[in-house]
Amino acid sequence: MTVSVEAPAKINLALHVCGRRDDGYHLLDSLVVFAGVGDTITVESAPNLELTITGPFAAGLAAESDNLVLRAARWLSSRGGRSLGAHITLEKNLPIASGIGGGSSDAAATLIACAKIWDMDASALPHAELARALGADVPVCVTRTPALMRGIGEDVTAIEKLPALWIVLANPGQPLATKAVFGAVRGRFGKPMEPLPAKPDAEGLLAYLDGLRNDLTAPALELMPRIGVILNALAATSGCRLARLSGSGPTCFGLYLEESTARAAAKSLKDAHSGWWTIAAPMLTSAL
Repeated sequence: MTVSVEAPAKINLALHVCGRRDDGYHLLDSLVVFAGVGDTITVESAPNLELTITGPFAAGLAAESDNLVLRAARWLSSRGGRSLGAHITLEKNLPIASGIGGGSSDAAATLIACAKIWDMDASALPHAELARALGADVPVCVTRTPALMRGIGEDVTAIEKLPALWIVLANPGQPLATKAVFGAVRGRFGKPMEPLPAKPDAEGLLAYLDGLRNDLTAPALELMPRIGVILNALAATSGCRLARLSGSGPTCFGLYLEESTARAAAKSLKDAHSGWWTIAAPMLTSAL
């Protein structure tokens, strides 16, 4: 039996860091969507648990025991009360440590694929345990739908549908560790997001987002000032309605109303900055 599951890039359209618990976990309030570009997880039945990594960004990862894909598979296997095997292939198309949830989305896709192989129900996995064991972004990545994410990532409220927009992603070709960015927050906490308007159209969503922010932008800029260059370059492209950092960065995104405008913007950025990873993709507006 072979199962393939897409692991789409996760985009934080807004991310408010509202506090920090005594155990060190930060309290988040975020509007999350997914883009039509990502990695792919393929799982085949096998006697032992193994990982092969392919794709353009494979060289930056090792198939070692602490790889998040293997950790996710072991965690799911342990819930079955026995050691289960599978051969997992990760096709790594997204940059590593880039703020677009590549590792978390890979882990979530692994949970979904392995659950099918092992006859388990990935949709019933407890979000609080997932967040603590595998990371704050994994629960929302398992849901694979636009959502509001709160708490330490365990509180996920699906959004039925958002208006269609296009996203341009731009990454400088350098990783930025999430832990380092959160460590640089240093108590600069903000208020929770205002409520999302009911069934906004594209202009309504953009107006709503304009009043929100990413609280990790300032600490990320302190660690990697080059992010400011990317944000300015995105904002300067024709048709860009909003330019913002995604997650802990360094990937930034621009939002566009039209596919043609987004693709033209991505091309102009590629032409001007050959070392950047830049791509245009649709914003996925409903569940996968």
